[in-house]
Amino acid sequence: MRPCIDNALDSRWLWITARILLAVVFLSSGLAKLIDFQGGLAEMRAAGLEPDWLFNIATIVVLLGGSVLLLLDRALWLGAGALALFLLLTIVVVHRFWALPEPQAKEAMFWALEHTTVVGGLIAAAIASRLRRRLEGRT
Repeated sequence: MRPCIDNALDSRWLWITARILLAVVFLSSGLAKLIDFQGGLAEMRAAGLEPDWLFNIATIVVLLGGSVLLLLDRALWLGAGALALFLLLTIVVVHRFWALPEPQAKEAMFWALEHTTVVGGLIAAAIASRLRRRLEGRT
């Protein structure tokens, strides 16, 4: 059983699958803000971000650009870092559970915890990308 698991963990298909799964949330959000630009603007205004158009465009660029870098495994560290920073800033700007009344505080805390967990996944992906490159001799 162990060789089967080792082979799966070393395989390219599982590495690609992991990157796709990690990118889905960012791709879907970025595409939603691009396709429904007015909806993205409303999200920015609801978060108190002005000018709304600038923040929406910046968000789209970070979400889609970071996703592409994850998917292509090219400068994955950069894409993961940009997406992680985006998530952390989202906690501070949007999901400020420490400053909200109940029940909004509880929901915001759950979003903040989810974002923190995804940041951990992005860090793990950056580490895995680097180690895979080293093992393949691509440093």
